[in-house]
Amino acid sequence: MFELLLTDPTSKARRGRLTTRHGVVETPIFMPVGTQGTVKAVSPAELRELNAQIILGNTYHLFLRPGLEILSEFGGLHGFSRWQGPILTDSGGFQVFSLARLRKITDAGVHFQSHIDGAACFIGPREAMQIQAVLGSDIAMLFDECPPYPCEKEYAAKSLQRTLLWAQQCKEVPTPGAKFGIIQGATFADLRRESAEALVQMDFDGYAVGGVSVGEPEEEMLAAVENSEPYLPAQKARYAMGLGTPPQMVEMVARGIDMFDCVLPTRVARNGTAYTGHGTVNLKNACHTRAHGPIEEGCTCPACREFSRAYIRHLLKAEEILGLRLVTLHNLHFYLNLMQRIRTALELGTFAQFRREFHGTYSPSTLPEEADE
Repeated sequence: MFELLLTDPTSKARRGRLTTRHGVVETPIFMPVGTQGTVKAVSPAELRELNAQIILGNTYHLFLRPGLEILSEFGGLHGFSRWQGPILTDSGGFQVFSLARLRKITDAGVHFQSHIDGAACFIGPREAMQIQAVLGSDIAMLFDECPPYPCEKEYAAKSLQRTLLWAQQCKEVPTPGAKFGIIQGATFADLRRESAEALVQMDFDGYAVGGVSVGEPEEEMLAAVENSEPYLPAQKARYAMGLGTPPQMVEMVARGIDMFDCVLPTRVARNGTAYTGHGTVNLKNACHTRAHGPIEEGCTCPACREFSRAYIRHLLKAEEILGLRLVTLHNLHFYLNLMQRIRTALELGTFAQFRREFHGTYSPSTLPEEADE
C-alpha cells in the first residue's frame, strides 16, 4: 500500500507513494478537511483543479447527519459527495470527546448525547469501523480516546490502555480499505513509545500521531512526533492528525511525517485571512482597498489568476459568498502547492535548502489551531 521512494540525507523527511482503491497519493501530502462530507465552500471539481489527491471525512458527524441509511443508499461517501478520489475518515473519537454532551466512557465505547439535538448515541470501536465501512473509506482510522491537555500521567496511561484495547477490536472488523492505528500517550515520551510499539505489533497499514493540536505548546506537539516516530516501521505511512500551520508542516516533514490535515486554510479564509509565502494577510484591512495585484504575485490559484486584492476585499466587506470562496481556494492551493514543492525538493535533493529558505521568508502567525470544523 505504501512505497517509500527516498529519504532525505539531511533529515528524516521521506518521499513516498500511497496506493488506495480510489487512486494513488504522492507523499508528503496535505488532505483538505471535508468534515460534513464537503470541503467547505469548494466543489469536487474545484478540488480536482487544485490537485487535491485525497480528502478527509468524519465518522462522528456523518453518523449523526445524514446518517448511515442515507449514506448506504447512495453507495457510501464517494457516491453521496461525488468525490471519486481517495477518502480518509477520522474515527470520530476526537469529536466524541470534544463535542458530545454528557459522555460516559467505558471499555465498551462511549455513550453520549448528540451535539445537534441531544439524542442518545453510542460509538465503540466496532461501531466506528462499521460506520467507516458504510462510508467506504479508503483509509479508516481506529477509534481512540484523545486525552485532554494537560492531563496527569495516570490518566494518560489508563486512556492509552483503553485505546490499545479498542485498537485490537477495530482490527477484527472488516473494512473495504486500509486501517491506520493512532498513537496516544499525551505528553509522556514513555507512553508514546509504548503506544507505538504496541500498535506496530498489531500490524496496521499505517500509523498516525494523535492527541496533538489539542492546546499544547508547539514544542510539546513536536515532541509528540519525535517520541513516536523512531518506533514506526519505515515501510508504513505516517500521519500527524490535525496539523498544522505551514511552518509546522515543513518541520513535521523533516521529522518523518507523510500526511497532514488541518481546518486552518478553510476556516481562516472565511474571516478574510490568506496564506502567502511571507505569512498570513488579512484581506479585510484598508491597505488592500485599491490594491490592483493578486493575493500573492506568481500564485496560479483561481483567485490570483483573475481577481485583485481590492475586489476580493470588497466581496469580503460586503459579505458576499464569492469572497470567502476565493480566499478558500487560494488557501487550499497554498497548502497543496507547499506539499508539491516539498516533494520536488526531496526529489532534487534540495530539501535542506528549501527548509532554510521557507523559514527565512515565512513570518509565523498566531492563528488558533482547532482540529474540528
